[in-house]
Amino acid sequence: MDRWAGKVAIITGASSGIGAAIAKTLVNHGVNVVGLARRLDRLQELATTLGKNKFYPVQCDIQKEEEILSAFKRTEELGGADILVNNAGIFGRSLIIESPTSDYRRIIDTNLIAPAICAREFTKSIKKRNVPGHIININSIAGLYAEAITMPISMYSPSKYGLRALGTELRHEFIKTKLKIKVTNISPGVVNTEMIQEFVNDDPNISSNWPMLKDQDIADAAIYALGTPEGAEILEVTVMAQSASIATTDR
Repeated sequence: MDRWAGKVAIITGASSGIGAAIAKTLVNHGVNVVGLARRLDRLQELATTLGKNKFYPVQCDIQKEEEILSAFKRTEELGGADILVNNAGIFGRSLIIESPTSDYRRIIDTNLIAPAICAREFTKSIKKRNVPGHIININSIAGLYAEAITMPISMYSPSKYGLRALGTELRHEFIKTKLKIKVTNISPGVVNTEMIQEFVNDDPNISSNWPMLKDQDIADAAIYALGTPEGAEILEVTVMAQSASIATTDR
């Protein structure tokens, strides 16, 4: 991780959970972090904890392209991002066959379109400076093993399968254009975050006794991927709680 010391990372969904854990861990490794989220107050609390010259809070609704572009402009003022963590994501809890189209768009815009926009703007910065970079996409087992998840999660699984494919397409494009940008897809099982707790609390048919990962487990996986030497790239990381099975979320 020494080569990333003093560099800049941009993290979406940085106000809590996995995003906040990755932000804290990167700062501990000497990386300056630009944290994006809608909840500015939570970001400011994190900045107070981590240091205002180490963590830069930027209010951003990633469903709005103009706000993403503004956030990247702010990052350029710090020298440009060397690491991009596409972490922000939202669930759906309804049946696709009963949902309005607006629900489809909300999930796809957040979980797939926004990461593509972020990757595009990140790549522009990397190309302009001619430096190495690393994109980490925080995915889900729902993007790998949808067959094992029988509860309704709407367009979440399709969006996460798409995110994995986005990473593959980006990697092909970086090879073709000779850009030194690594892409790592991290697919966690159930992680004990605010989003999961809300999901469990709202549906009595879902077990609150699932074996769960901690957000720090995923942060450690991200650090492991970032720590690879030049010329080595970790494409896929699947992280499960030790006592969990892929079918944990089955009713």
